[in-house]
Amino acid sequence: MLSGKDKSLIDYMASIPFDQRLYRHDIRGSIAHVNMLARQEIISHADAETIVNGLTVIMNEIEHGQFQFKLEMEDIHMNIEASLFEKIGDAAGKLHTARSRNDQIALDIRLFLKEQTQKTTAYLIDLQQAILDITETNKAIIMPGYTHLQQAQPILLAHHLLAYFEMFQRDKERFADCLKRIDVLPLGSGALAGVSYPINRLYLAQELGFSKISANSLDAVSDRDFVAEYEAAAALCMMHISRLAEELVIWSSSEFSFIEIGEAYTTGSSIMPQKKNPDVAELARGKTGRVYGNLMAILTTMKALPLAYNRDLQEDKQNLFDTIDTLHSSVNIFARMIKTVKFNAERIRDAIRRDYILATDLADYLVKRGMPFREAHHIVAQLSQYAIRKNKSFHDLSLKEYHDVSPLFASDVYTITLESSIATKNAIGGTAASQVEEELILARKLIENRDNEQ
Repeated sequence: MLSGKDKSLIDYMASIPFDQRLYRHDIRGSIAHVNMLARQEIISHADAETIVNGLTVIMNEIEHGQFQFKLEMEDIHMNIEASLFEKIGDAAGKLHTARSRNDQIALDIRLFLKEQTQKTTAYLIDLQQAILDITETNKAIIMPGYTHLQQAQPILLAHHLLAYFEMFQRDKERFADCLKRIDVLPLGSGALAGVSYPINRLYLAQELGFSKISANSLDAVSDRDFVAEYEAAAALCMMHISRLAEELVIWSSSEFSFIEIGEAYTTGSSIMPQKKNPDVAELARGKTGRVYGNLMAILTTMKALPLAYNRDLQEDKQNLFDTIDTLHSSVNIFARMIKTVKFNAERIRDAIRRDYILATDLADYLVKRGMPFREAHHIVAQLSQYAIRKNKSFHDLSLKEYHDVSPLFASDVYTITLESSIATKNAIGGTAASQVEEELILARKLIENRDNEQ
């Protein structure tokens, strides 16, 4: 409690402006704790019932906007406890038996983050579903594949889009793995050394839905690895969002004109009426940096903390909350925005300038006729330079012009097309239509198993 301190110091030390968000988890943990105390005959069942009823009233008041949070009460725990005293009197003092604010806040954050991690997974599944839907609709479109943002080889647009499905699948797996470390009960650790009462931590774990119980009380109250791990997974996920955002920005430019994004997700210019700016994608790209910063903040906070609890750990929440809110809103909005994207199939096909993008296929053609790849690469480089100088496509070259660089070329060289190039990439994971269809089948199965993943 911060009474007696000046206003600026209270403002500096209080966490209630942001940790009030944990009220449900705090009350849930308190109810489980007080019921355990009664079961273990540490307090009476009558007192436990009185406390539970009081906490339930407080929960209803908060949820209906009737609860007044007080800055001088410092944090969510003290605000609730002070209100409980006002409602039920001295019995409220028994709630904190065999418990410290140190293991209490560790519990609150874990309960909160378990819930939010499950939401993260659900939002990612929605985004993956949106990617699958737009992939199904545009399966036949051939586009230039890029390296160094230079046209490299032809691929199916569906193959390109499914690359993002894979990125978000890895994100889901990271969050699922992170959840294993979040799902540990710290309650019962006390301030740092454990408690001297005959508590039942197995009962608490069962009541609160934890699969594991912390093994070391010092570690339990000072551990925030699970916070850093969530933020690291979130940073990677936002990086994937940002990469997708970057491509949407590029593809929607007048130079590319591959796509048109729905008007709800774009804005006009203040002075240039012809413009349609991809602001939502740009914002996500910008917000990614904020999530990176939040990860660095928790790592920096933790890097020099001695055991056990230190007040520095009050700084674990604001950045975590911001990361969760930023990630969830970005993933959710992208799932909706992707559904509005219209692909310009004709423009995408036209973007393949001439057929120089088939150069690798020409090199492979020579390799299949016995030429070492490095030599074939050199021959086709010569052929490409010649065609560019003559302002001709590969299909415009005569058979004599092919023979001038290598006698291995025959008339069947003209059967090399964008479609044949894609069809030959038929190894697992390739861009051939059959492989893309297999990838779609596997992706659909992952989505259909969403209930198991959550």
